[in-house]
Amino acid sequence: MSLTVSGGVNYKTYSWNSPNYSTLKRRIGIWRRVFRFVAELWLNSKPWSYKEGYTEANRAARRRRQAIWIREAMLDLGPTFIKLGQLFSTRSDLFPAEYVEELSKLQDKVPAFPYEQVEPIVREDFGKHISELYRSFDPIPLAAASLGQVHKAQLLSGEEVVVKVQRPGLKRLFDIDLGIAKTIAQYFQNHPRWGRGRDWLGIYDECYKILYEEIDYLKEGRNADSFRRNFRGLQWVRVPKVYWRYTGSRVLTLEYIPGIKISHYEALEAAGLNRRDLANKGAEAYLRQLLNHGFFHADPHPGNIAVAPDGALIFYDFGMMGRIRSDIRERLLDLFFGVAQKSADKVVEALIQLGALVPTDDLGPVRRSIQYILDNLMDQPFENQSVAAISDDLYEIAYDQPFRFPATFTFVMRAFSTLEGVGKGLDPEFNFMEVAKPFALQIMANGNGTEGNSFLDQLGRQAAQVSSTALGLPQRIEDTIEKLERGDIRLRVRASETDRLLRRMSNLQMGTNLALLASAFTLSATILLVNNWWRLAVVVGLVAVLLAGALIRLMMRLERMDKRF
Repeated sequence: MSLTVSGGVNYKTYSWNSPNYSTLKRRIGIWRRVFRFVAELWLNSKPWSYKEGYTEANRAARRRRQAIWIREAMLDLGPTFIKLGQLFSTRSDLFPAEYVEELSKLQDKVPAFPYEQVEPIVREDFGKHISELYRSFDPIPLAAASLGQVHKAQLLSGEEVVVKVQRPGLKRLFDIDLGIAKTIAQYFQNHPRWGRGRDWLGIYDECYKILYEEIDYLKEGRNADSFRRNFRGLQWVRVPKVYWRYTGSRVLTLEYIPGIKISHYEALEAAGLNRRDLANKGAEAYLRQLLNHGFFHADPHPGNIAVAPDGALIFYDFGMMGRIRSDIRERLLDLFFGVAQKSADKVVEALIQLGALVPTDDLGPVRRSIQYILDNLMDQPFENQSVAAISDDLYEIAYDQPFRFPATFTFVMRAFSTLEGVGKGLDPEFNFMEVAKPFALQIMANGNGTEGNSFLDQLGRQAAQVSSTALGLPQRIEDTIEKLERGDIRLRVRASETDRLLRRMSNLQMGTNLALLASAFTLSATILLVNNWWRLAVVVGLVAVLLAGALIRLMMRLERMDKRF
């Protein structure tokens, strides 16, 4: 949950923030925006809808305007769509760059709800009044977001705590919104153009799981406990303790650990803290989560990380966490070795095993794109590379290709990019890859065995690979022959000049037909007008004008094609 500190108490009421809101109005409001978005997507592919010309610059400008409208519409629709937008901001493999950039600005700018709505929620979860649970409870929230808000309180035993209270009626809102979202996902999945190569229903299932887990505060409490146990040996990482006696499905009570927001650079310097050291600690903490624990914070933005007076990092908000199974880490190791060896074949195979790449009949274009990236990126030292640049290049390849990155993968890439940005804000000379290098070397050492046996291990792997290839060769030949017999393997030769000439001939034929039709309708209109059938003559004349307009547009298109070639 991305918290935004409320400068004052604003209890503006949204239609969706009331237990008695109209379900029908909610559905109409959502579908009205969906229909507008689908209509604009259809117009994007129509050259005649661009008054200033069908150029890439004009198309990008239109996508930018649409992206701004999408961001504002999601803010207006409330919690469910704010969270969906934040999840979509990690999917550069699915959406144009303009959409991703605008959605990444999406913040939980939702006003707080009044204290009168807090009391019933606490009473329903614990069966007691607030005064029976807490010695004091500040009615003015410290912070508010789309899913809930945080109040400072004090337990009867005297401990200072923060109490996170969920918005009223949130689960009911999720039930309605995600039911509609599934229908939208099915529409896009079945669309002949927008559904090609995309698993929209799979993406919906991932979002469904993530959102419902984030509103289960019991699960968030368990996540916080696991996270704290993983870092129990490090003094420079602190995680708030969960008070389970005061925690339910909609109320979470945590230890109060104040700190300086990690992006408040002036405050950090005023406290005498070393910004370079903090940047390195942030990167190391995340690498430990990912590579050692297999359990990581999926939303490490600056609002969720603070710094204690002694320089320790404080982590908040454990509603959105990611897990990496041991077998997935092994496949990631294969991917790492494929990148290190600049082998596109090994990278493609590892991506298929990870489920990030859909195996198709022809992976040649994907393989060539990956090889291009490997040849152009890996000519720099490892520590001089940028996570953001690598992820941008990867997503650029993935867009309109048969990739389907799991949510875990996109969370990791977003977290890496976010931490790199935070690190550079703390220290302009910070390099995430330089901090990651020792971990990468450790992975390689674990994969290769001890240093003394590295040559023998490498020799053994090469021998095993050769033998495996040799033993599998007859089967591969048999599979290829079988595909040829079935017609699964096709040879396609394409000549661009021939294609251009064929398109021109087709357009010329279309132009001839339009000219004949326009002439025939013009002649018919004239005959009707001479015989005083002027109303019918006007109708036929209008058809002739429309045909003439289509002919002119076709001739202009032919002229542009001639200039291009």
